[in-house]
Amino acid sequence: MRLAAGLLLALASTAALSYGFYLQHTASSGLPALSLRHPLTSLSVLFASRRWLTGFICGLAGWALYIIALDLAPLSLVQATSAGGVGLLALLVRAGGTRLEARDRVAVAASVAGLLLLGLSLPAGAGHAATTGWGPPLGWILASALAAAVAAGPAEAMLRPGAGLGAAAGLLYAAGDVSTKAAISGTSPVLVFALLIPACHGLAFVCLQLAFQRGTALATAGLSTLLTNLLPILAGLTVFAEQMPGGLPGVLRGLGFAGTVLGAALLSRPGTGQRASPGER
Repeated sequence: MRLAAGLLLALASTAALSYGFYLQHTASSGLPALSLRHPLTSLSVLFASRRWLTGFICGLAGWALYIIALDLAPLSLVQATSAGGVGLLALLVRAGGTRLEARDRVAVAASVAGLLLLGLSLPAGAGHAATTGWGPPLGWILASALAAAVAAGPAEAMLRPGAGLGAAAGLLYAAGDVSTKAAISGTSPVLVFALLIPACHGLAFVCLQLAFQRGTALATAGLSTLLTNLLPILAGLTVFAEQMPGGLPGVLRGLGFAGTVLGAALLSRPGTGQRASPGER
């Protein structure tokens, strides 16, 4: 009963988060340009929009449901259920009247399939991670911040509109998850990792809202969601010394990584004939 409830809550969480991102994207694209130079004004513009605020509340509700689901079901199953987030977002975009390019459909299929394969492989590597000290997780977080800066800065011009900021948001949200795991596991200094959680999530929030005004929902929220799901699994293997399983689970995990990387590449790569979103600046 607890397992079934946990999986239902995970599905509800994914639906709420995807719908929240969709509403925030459609609202942000029609708002005045947001600016880091005027953060309070930009926040007031966002929160004054009923549609954006509804999406923001849906996102908070989805995150709360995700936390509850983790208490009722194994992480591997919850994450496998959450793998449908990119697919649900694509359905919402299609239902909203936007025709998906063939490349986007392939990207969504590859991403969802990859995340599902990763989820199926997780039980084989579900043992407790080894204690690695503060160096590896802090190094991962700093590297993620640097990669986010590159994605949102120099790399932005080489990617689809908004994809650089969307990738930066995914990198920072994933870094926040690594900070959370390090803090919860008692890695010293705990206070440093605890402070990095809101810092990473706050910067990710800023990147994602700026991305919404520049690109499509899939190139921004879709790419961010994909990286947020994928990178913590990779961090588990490299930072927290989790073991790569052998046999079939190892093959599934390898194929899963390949599928998600392919999906991310397709979602971020610029294409011909792209039209800017209504709110693109």
